[in-house]
Amino acid sequence: MKRHVPLTLQANRVREGHYGSDESYGMAGMFKLIGPKGLLLVVSSGVDHESGWEHVSVSAQNRPPNWAEMCWVKDLFWMEEECVVQYHPPKSDYVNCHPHCLHMWRPINMTIPMPSSLLVGPKTR
Repeated sequence: MKRHVPLTLQANRVREGHYGSDESYGMAGMFKLIGPKGLLLVVSSGVDHESGWEHVSVSAQNRPPNWAEMCWVKDLFWMEEECVVQYHPPKSDYVNCHPHCLHMWRPINMTIPMPSSLLVGPKTR
């Protein structure tokens, strides 16, 4: 996760209430942002050093976030060359607190294995 909070996040941090935070929380907190498609996105983030994971959740009111919105949020929290994942866990492990929320994860102390990009198709420039 980035070390310095981008101004876009800092300006849209939720500062009061149960999910309120301030600058001392760094990249952790809840943020309400207008995404690249003009839709309000509610973003929550945190780091659990005990389990070794960084986590960001992204939700919208009437639909799940789309690819462009998830990429935009990913780049707010992580460097462009960092890999993060969205898991599809076994159904028995599903947790659904919000019908339109997606999650991104990154382990702190390991590199996420990635398949060859050729399995998707050739890179074009």
